[in-house]
Amino acid sequence: MAHDDPHHDDPRHHDHGHGDSHSHSHSHNHGHGHGHDHGDIDWDEMAPLLQTEAELFTPLYEHALAWLAKRQTEPGLIVDAGSGPGVVACLLADAFPGARVVAVDASEPLLERARANAERLGVADRFGTLAGELPGVLDDLDYPVDLLWAGRSLHHLGDQRAALAAFADRLARGGTLALQEGGLPARFLPRDIGFGRPGLQARLDALEAEWFAAMRADLPGSVSETEDWPALLTAAGLRPSGTRTFLLDLPAPTTDRARAYVVARLTRIREGLGDRLDTDDRATLDRLLDPDDKASVHHRPDVFVLAAQTVHTAVRTK
Repeated sequence: MAHDDPHHDDPRHHDHGHGDSHSHSHSHNHGHGHGHDHGDIDWDEMAPLLQTEAELFTPLYEHALAWLAKRQTEPGLIVDAGSGPGVVACLLADAFPGARVVAVDASEPLLERARANAERLGVADRFGTLAGELPGVLDDLDYPVDLLWAGRSLHHLGDQRAALAAFADRLARGGTLALQEGGLPARFLPRDIGFGRPGLQARLDALEAEWFAAMRADLPGSVSETEDWPALLTAAGLRPSGTRTFLLDLPAPTTDRARAYVVARLTRIREGLGDRLDTDDRATLDRLLDPDDKASVHHRPDVFVLAAQTVHTAVRTK
């Protein structure tokens, strides 16, 4: 259930508006393993990309955590449920300097990366990790949680309603659950890129949405839910306390790091969904990914990154 990255799910990577870049996020590209095994995600293989993407999305996360910090008292214990390589967990430690942070993930190699990041960023003295599958692993926590961050990890759990109830059960009275789900698909290119049919990214979004639905259906114990997150948080016994969407806006001409992210995202889409594209769109995507083509995303000056991700908060009142 690794996560952190903004989208971290893979078709070989998706960025669905209804749920990630990761996450974490995905993205959300969260990052799955190979081919079309919807539930078979190799988080360890994805680790470097997950970290790179989460770091690219740091401005978005910083805005989200600043919003959270203004809405609650200083937490004593923070848990990042589905932490992946720990980029957001370290940002949580920075945003709440009086708190202890526990990064929770099923992948020990990703948690090793999280511990290394905490050491590098000077927060290791307040940073711990816990390995295991969500939500059951949360029972191994010694204390109730003051702030539980679930960044695009919930949609990797078959029964999301039951998982939210388990998250709520681990909260201290007055504690907050911050659920990062939803938003809008990321955009990297103008609608008309000068070749191929205009609107390529919208068509990729539709294929990714189909992939996401199949991934969800293939999860163990999968239960369909209307994605009304405040209603689901209420059903878990919590009081919804806010919803806000945060923007990542890296305009053209963009940075080398953002360009590399776009190349990686589109490459993974080509690997995972390319056989479902029509001939014209497949040829367009191949040209966009050809480093020898001056019209590719490797070189074109109009590449940008624009993404919106939503955070829902709810409080345990009893």
